[in-house]
Amino acid sequence: MVLGRSERRRRSSAVDPTTLKILVAGGFGVGKTTLVGAVSEIKPLRTEERLTEAGRPVDDLDGVESKTTTTVAMDFGRITVNDALVLYLFGTPGQDRFWFLWDELALGALGAVVLADTRRLADSFAAVDYFERRGLPFTVAVNCFDDAEQYPPETVREALDLDDEVPVLLCDARSKESVRDVLITVVRHAMRISAEQREPALS
Repeated sequence: MVLGRSERRRRSSAVDPTTLKILVAGGFGVGKTTLVGAVSEIKPLRTEERLTEAGRPVDDLDGVESKTTTTVAMDFGRITVNDALVLYLFGTPGQDRFWFLWDELALGALGAVVLADTRRLADSFAAVDYFERRGLPFTVAVNCFDDAEQYPPETVREALDLDDEVPVLLCDARSKESVRDVLITVVRHAMRISAEQREPALS
């Protein structure tokens, strides 16, 4: 097919969108797989296995007794935010015994979401410490479970001893719109941090 002049111009001026990698981390049973699945425009890649009696001594099920599966490698999804931006989401496994995978998953990431559950808030410390040590910008998103007590974001910030610059927001990991807001917050925060780090070099 022969393209007209104006059509050729439109075709050649198209620009590939920017693709960014975002990690979704947090404690065991906090909703990482649900979050990735809620927002992904493709069928999410999941590496879930059934929990077994052999894992009970090492997997803390307090507060998530109804959980029957666990992520053993990663979750993967994709969301197109707009014509210029596509996000690739990598959900990390929550148990300590799978943490050796985190370094590999973190390579090339722009930023991260630390998903938190107020019923098991202490489980968030490990992820917060990990990203602080790596200098990877992150946002804390409190997954508002139906049976969990709700706290203001500033209360969660104080409980996790977060710097003032770290965004903290409430979300519903089942809601595409809510998760999209979290991801946009992560990208904006990470881009702002990146710009601030470049300023000294330009001055």
